[in-house]
Amino acid sequence: MKNEILKYLSKYTVITDEIENAISESMFIKTFKKGQVLLKEGGISNECYFILKGCIRSYFLKDGDEKTIEFYTAEQAVTPSSYGTSIPSDYYLECLEDTIVSVGNPELEKETFRKYPQLESLSRVIAETVIAKQQQSFTEFKTSTPEERYLKLLNTRPDLIQIAPLNQIASYLGIKPESLSRIRKRIIDKKIIT
Repeated sequence: MKNEILKYLSKYTVITDEIENAISESMFIKTFKKGQVLLKEGGISNECYFILKGCIRSYFLKDGDEKTIEFYTAEQAVTPSSYGTSIPSDYYLECLEDTIVSVGNPELEKETFRKYPQLESLSRVIAETVIAKQQQSFTEFKTSTPEERYLKLLNTRPDLIQIAPLNQIASYLGIKPESLSRIRKRIIDKKIIT
């Protein structure tokens, strides 16, 4: 499992012995079962997760309906809004399939960064990259049609179509399940025609 983390980090920097040692010393692996809820609305989490295998969905409840915020899969970090704070969460985190994660907590993070300052700098670079991608994703979401959003999902994250139920995907795309069904039919019809 250490190799998955090092492979991910190698996208941002050259893996030195110091980084490899830091990962070996600070890596704490947990396995969660499909359907397991890691965080509930109103809860406080002192854990963050780097997904090695599996999928975690974040969602909130509005008028009794689940609204999917994000799907996190391999090589993605999940940092709850309540992480390291005493602010209750607005949303839930749930495993959509059996999931293996590397777990962090504020104390471990602080100690690791104290011992390995290079890892703290690397974390900042990764955080900046992730924030920039989230901003780009938000802009694309706001400026695209539901069909364009679905086609992008098919092209960039086809694994989600196999993992998540269609009602959750529809919610993630900001549409009703019936609308997603019509979009899917239109796409299939277009492929037959062209």
